[in-house]
Amino acid sequence: MRWRSAFPKLKNPMAIPRLVANLSKQTLTLMREGETVRTYPVSTAKNGAGEQMGSGCTPRGQHVIGVKIGASCPVGTVFVGRRATGEIYSTELAEQFPERDWILTRILWLRGCEHGKNRLGEVDTMRRYIYIHGCPDTEPMGVPASHGCIRMRNTDIVELFDLVESGTPVFIEP
Repeated sequence: MRWRSAFPKLKNPMAIPRLVANLSKQTLTLMREGETVRTYPVSTAKNGAGEQMGSGCTPRGQHVIGVKIGASCPVGTVFVGRRATGEIYSTELAEQFPERDWILTRILWLRGCEHGKNRLGEVDTMRRYIYIHGCPDTEPMGVPASHGCIRMRNTDIVELFDLVESGTPVFIEP
């Protein structure tokens, strides 16, 4: 099982929650003890799968949630540079900033676990600022449209955020 090799110190790696993002299905599945708890529709990179810095692609392979951001923020909180701006997303704000890549509500910042594939150098997921995050509810789910991150509905990211911890394994598969 691929999770055992990534977390060898755990006696039963299946006992902890883990996430599986499927790029071809555009889904994110929360699993616990080998069973599906919840499957969410998501939107991954418009440019497809890839690990290279500046590619705009969603990285594959083994990751963990490195940092959780936004625990006490209201739904629709706007983040820029991982900091809440004090704004709450609205149609008027979207019209004011039509080119902004909206990162809303919560952020689960991913860290790659595979040296040379998604960790360190020009393929480092964390240095690429790849997150699982909320987005405007007008954005389509089930369709690749992001700049590399995994986008979710705001209600879904709030639910997921409360069900996982930093260090939760995340596997991104083609």
